Amino acid sequence: MKKAVRLYINGIVQGVFFRAFIKENAERYNVKGFSRNLEDGRIEVFLEGEPDNVNTMIELCKKGPKHSQIRKVDIKPERFQSFKSFKILHI
Repeated sequence: MKKAVRLYINGIVQGVFFRAFIKENAERYNVKGFSRNLEDGRIEVFLEGEPDNVNTMIELCKKGPKHSQIRKVDIKPERFQSFKSFKILHI
């Protein structure tokens, strides 16, 4: 059974290569979906794949790359959407 979640990450997350960090790790763990900056300063991340891999990605999102400072991560279960890859989206 596949797992899908949407995360909203709050803190110092823009301008610190957060989306690239997530994309690199998503490809490493074979997790599909997307990440994008939101206008309010948060990052939205959609992850789907094998439950263990998605859980690993959630933990990585809670830590972030070197210069990020995560204040809060909201996690919402989602319906599996069969993404083919992981992409960085631009508003």
